[in-house]
Amino acid sequence: MSFKSLGLSESLLHAVNKKGYSTPSPIQEKAIPLILQGKDILASAQTGTGKTAGFALPMLQLLAEGRQQSRPVVRALILTPTRELAAQVHEDVHTYSEFLHLRSAVIFGGVNANPQIRALRNGVDILVATPGRLLDLYNQKAVSLAKVEILVLDEADRMLDMGFLRDIKKILALVPEKRQNLLFSATFSREIKQLANGILNHPVLVEATPENTTAEKVDQKIYRVDKSKKAQLITKLIAEGDWQQVLVFTRTKHGANKLGKILTKNGLTAAEIHGNKSQGARTKALAGFKKGTVRVLVATDIAARGLDIPLLPHVINYELPNVPEDYVHRIGRTGRAGASGEAISLVSLDEIEYVKGIEKLLGLKLDSEVLRGFEPTETAADIKKEPKKGSFQRSQSSKPRDSNKGNFRRSNRSNSSRNRSN
Repeated sequence: MSFKSLGLSESLLHAVNKKGYSTPSPIQEKAIPLILQGKDILASAQTGTGKTAGFALPMLQLLAEGRQQSRPVVRALILTPTRELAAQVHEDVHTYSEFLHLRSAVIFGGVNANPQIRALRNGVDILVATPGRLLDLYNQKAVSLAKVEILVLDEADRMLDMGFLRDIKKILALVPEKRQNLLFSATFSREIKQLANGILNHPVLVEATPENTTAEKVDQKIYRVDKSKKAQLITKLIAEGDWQQVLVFTRTKHGANKLGKILTKNGLTAAEIHGNKSQGARTKALAGFKKGTVRVLVATDIAARGLDIPLLPHVINYELPNVPEDYVHRIGRTGRAGASGEAISLVSLDEIEYVKGIEKLLGLKLDSEVLRGFEPTETAADIKKEPKKGSFQRSQSSKPRDSNKGNFRRSNRSNSSRNRSN
């Protein structure tokens, strides 16, 4: 199947071809025709499936074909959970709209709001925003949402995880009731379906899996090691393997800072990105990582959402996430576009339960090794001496308002292989 067969305009096809895409991904193949028909959709798509183009291309076509205002007003609103994802989505929207007379802008926290306010006052058709900054600028009367025709919630599961439900409800009260709604989520949890029931109108349920699953594309490996020796081991792996571009995940901001300092002290150029870093610092760190001046990028899960790093060869879980889906998001940063990738997890005794949850989600047993000189010596007694960790569980978000059960319809196409600072 080609993009042309999906009903896209010549202007959009030109932009897609210029970007180097020739064949739509499963999520694009399913979502684009439905969106062009004006349907509300609830789509499940992991990172790396082409979901942004899946909603951006038909959204742009509908806006281009619709009634143009004498002065651009916000007709499409895309909400994302993090700054980085907002910036990436806006970059894609800007690219795809190159040959259309449509304006777009992106707004998020952590940076001076004045340039964003100026852009809004100049008029925009498509606005990409994080919920907190959008409400801030709305309260300053810098933006109107009275003409929104299409509302997109991107990575809705992450927005719930971050506590944005209240902000989302406030935003829903500001947009017209008559609109097209597109909700994209990596998972279809009970909370997501409850949120969808309160937003979507007779939605079509779209589920798509990448042509190659994460497990097939990425070489996954576990190294058992004592917590006290993790920093030493990660330094050894990167240095002796001569790895030049490594994305490392920690569970906390403090942990990211601490590890970054250790790696730098050990002679590895490292930078950290997390919610406490200024947007300028985060942008600089990411640019350095892409350019090669920063060898190791240490990140938290939230800060890493939306990162687009082509051909990333190595991902290391310095600490395993306590939510199994986050593991999939992490390792999905490598092994993209048919390239090979490697994901290594450093697992201490107190993380074994996390491994079991991840393996259950993936449906496979992860290879586990012990490296010479790093043999684990921790015992259950050692773990009991530490503050008790929460038991392994799937993420729970604030419970959305109750609503009547939604009338979901599955796509009849078959599947191919809170924080304001954001």
